[in-house]
Amino acid sequence: MSDPSLRAQTITRWSERNPALDTSPMEIVALIKHISSLLDAAVEPLYAEAVLTAAEVELLVPLRYADEAVTATRLAELLDMSRAGVSKTLANLERKAMITRTSNPADRRSALIALSAAGRSAVDKVFPRELQAHARMLAGLGEDRNKILDALTHLAATLESQPNPSEGR
Repeated sequence: MSDPSLRAQTITRWSERNPALDTSPMEIVALIKHISSLLDAAVEPLYAEAVLTAAEVELLVPLRYADEAVTATRLAELLDMSRAGVSKTLANLERKAMITRTSNPADRRSALIALSAAGRSAVDKVFPRELQAHARMLAGLGEDRNKILDALTHLAATLESQPNPSEGR
């Protein structure tokens, strides 16, 4: 729903046909989804020719300059991703020889994840290009950049402070 008029029409129609329903969250959520889609589209061409996927790079970036290897569980926590998703992506990265896994001396049930030389090289090649693509998209923010960053930080903190409905089930 990238057409702003369609988004506005949808909100209006829902409000008119369901007056008791608070449709105001639609405005913010729709914009967040639209922004996310635009950012993904900006880097899509980079990954069309890359050895890695965007999801794989997302896992490799924090490992690039990490002081020590981390567990998959810790990586999932740091990136706020599901353990299953991280596990699947790490398996793909291991097959591509982008990471190494070693036994965790503190907990034999887990492995320590680190970048391989091939992983470092791949991240060093694609991640700066991703940053450049995003910088081009955000360049128009100008002086409003810090205000927007503050507002997004406030939004993230507000959402994080809410109880997770899936917990306690």
